[in-house]
Amino acid sequence: MSVLSSDVHDSAKDPAAEIWFAEPPGFMALPLDALLPAPESPDAAALRNALAPFLDVAPDDMIRQQFIAQCQKGQQLLGALREVGTVHCSIGLHRDDIDDANIGSDQPLISLLTLSWRDTAVAPRGVNVARAVTSAQGHTRIDYVELPCGPATFSETELAHSADNGLPETPLIQIHAHLPHPDCKRLVVLTLSSAAAGRREQYRAILRQIAETVSFVSPLEHGTSEAR
Repeated sequence: MSVLSSDVHDSAKDPAAEIWFAEPPGFMALPLDALLPAPESPDAAALRNALAPFLDVAPDDMIRQQFIAQCQKGQQLLGALREVGTVHCSIGLHRDDIDDANIGSDQPLISLLTLSWRDTAVAPRGVNVARAVTSAQGHTRIDYVELPCGPATFSETELAHSADNGLPETPLIQIHAHLPHPDCKRLVVLTLSSAAAGRREQYRAILRQIAETVSFVSPLEHGTSEAR
């Protein structure tokens, strides 16, 4: 996995990379490897050193323990994402500057972008992307499109609050893009999640913009240094 932007990310030159894409402004990638280090590894020591200044300025031990607990919850979430094939995760922060009295304008909007690999049965690429959304429950507003990297499907799901899932009371919308790999036996799933259900159209447009930059062949090999 590699990320390209107006400035080429170092990962774009990784010889082991299998997918390239660009993120629009407002997204900050989370370093999964650094945040989920192996115990007693150099990366674990580096993470402890990075967090030490925050612990040192905590006013009391209770606040310090709360901070540690929140960090652990964040690691559990990232660990769960990695277990289902997530290889990239970014937090999006955008200003809600659309004039809408029902939503409230000029407010910060937070979203989560993930990129995950999913194995599939060997089949034509068009079949794989169609099957990805029709075989799963809850997908709505399904669109089949042709992107520069090949066929793709866009869809939406909504996660509602319940007492046992820990979600906020506001429903969580998820916009998905399924893009099959040329080997016809796996696909990549881009998911953009947000509690701002009233902005689903804007988030759908953002995810479409990202999906249009996806390439399974390094753009750098063709002399391209930008993905958009």
